[in-house]
Amino acid sequence: MARHGGRILADQLALHGVKRVFSVPGESFLAALDGLYDAGIPNIVCRHEGGAAMMAEAYGKMTGQPGVLFVTRGPGATNAASGLHVARQDSTPMVAFVGQIARGHRDREAFQEVDYRRFFGPLVKWVAEVDQTDRLPEYIARAFAVATSGRPGPVVLALPEDMLSAVADAPDAPPVSALPPEASEAQLHAVLEALDRAERPLVVVGGPHWSARSAAELAGFAEAFDLPVAVSFRRQGYMDNRHGHYVGDLGVGMNPKLGQRLAQADLVLALGTRLGDTATNGYTLLDPAGPGPRIVHVHADADELGRVWRPDPGIALPAPAMVAALARLPGRPGPWGEWRTQARAEYEAWTTPRETPGAVKMEQVIAWLSAHLPEDAILTNGAGNYAAFLHRYFRYRGPGTQLAPTSGSMGYGFPAAVSASLEHPGRPVICLAGDGCFQMTLNEMSTAVQHGANVVVIVANNGRYGTIRMHQEKTYPGRVSGTDLANPDYPALARAYGGDGIVVADQADFPAAMEQALAAERPFVIELRLDGEALATGLTLSEARAMGGGG
Repeated sequence: MARHGGRILADQLALHGVKRVFSVPGESFLAALDGLYDAGIPNIVCRHEGGAAMMAEAYGKMTGQPGVLFVTRGPGATNAASGLHVARQDSTPMVAFVGQIARGHRDREAFQEVDYRRFFGPLVKWVAEVDQTDRLPEYIARAFAVATSGRPGPVVLALPEDMLSAVADAPDAPPVSALPPEASEAQLHAVLEALDRAERPLVVVGGPHWSARSAAELAGFAEAFDLPVAVSFRRQGYMDNRHGHYVGDLGVGMNPKLGQRLAQADLVLALGTRLGDTATNGYTLLDPAGPGPRIVHVHADADELGRVWRPDPGIALPAPAMVAALARLPGRPGPWGEWRTQARAEYEAWTTPRETPGAVKMEQVIAWLSAHLPEDAILTNGAGNYAAFLHRYFRYRGPGTQLAPTSGSMGYGFPAAVSASLEHPGRPVICLAGDGCFQMTLNEMSTAVQHGANVVVIVANNGRYGTIRMHQEKTYPGRVSGTDLANPDYPALARAYGGDGIVVADQADFPAAMEQALAAERPFVIELRLDGEALATGLTLSEARAMGGGG
């Protein structure tokens, strides 16, 4: 049956099980919008391509299936780059369709013309431009396969508008199927042999592919072998933080004692993580070029093995498949019981709140959330010192409860929360954001109201870009430049969009405000008026200034 390219595209998305797409519309892909209309695929219309891209990325992170994005050519595509960068660094499957100028106008610097292969090439797993309407099914099937294979990531397909509106009789291409991966006997033996030789092992978990089932199997493996388990930056949801074998996260603002244990370990069992600079404190705890512990590296992408570290051995396998096999084995705890017990005790001490100045205290806010939110609550955040409180003091329950960018992107938390609420309308979704972080994407409040995303936003308002100010005060004490903010009345702004909100200026008022927010049936903003003296969980403004001179 002859169909225009937009309908062919939409039918392919339906075959791949796409539940919704995220977009900012553009005239360059009108045929695709028409195809989505016929196919009945919901289109979440956003206010900025960066926010739309982050919503699509959050969908991929939650489901393991590619989040789908539509943006127009030129400015639309370049605006979306921030979300594609998150998807790349976070190993999140994503497929972005970008409008393109007509084929006959190329190479003349036509209106909004961009060479997408060159622009997106270093940023995504694969980028292509579809020149023939009848090849759309082929390209789309490949895009979904590439986005989910090995180390998942983003794919970009550019769609010339005349190609997309043209008619072709093209058969649909079914999704690529693959057998589920399983650990071999040789791979299992390699891990067990390394454990048999260890005295101070540390399991470090991260990367993609984790689920509630793999989290339960990870806990079972840790119990059976009495192993301490750390997670990489913003992967705290991979294991219930209340479990006695969980010992904390290796990332920005990590527990220094956990960092020391990474440096002192004689075996690092790296499961899914790339074990990058954030997890190793800028490669100071582990040095790829120097001596260090034995590293057994399990990663789905063979190209990651040996790229930074010299694994002994490297095992090309999704980490949850290895964990599933290990969890089926009889327990064999080694001589490291005290090592694990001490690591857990250090985690417990580290997560005991340290009081900060001011009438509203972030450590108490996070402690209340950790103690009172339902087990299935989803917490999202972007970047900023406020997030250090969340990472340190909140006890994550398991996969699907944390949406945060390992790339450290500001503005991520709110679009991610909108996406999470649309995917899980019955679960509480709470976005933690700094005043600077929230202002980067708060225009998506309109998207949330339009599409019925019921989210709670807790804004940490200290009137500054707190992280940058912290580094500024440490390096150039008292010389403030470019880090102060003039902020709106956030609850009033929420009401202008059709939501609601409240200001909390005293800690005693927070529990009632949170109960009101959770009961609301529309987006709700809680603005926390914070003391500007409190920069981070363990550092005040005066302490940062006292450090001075290149800290």
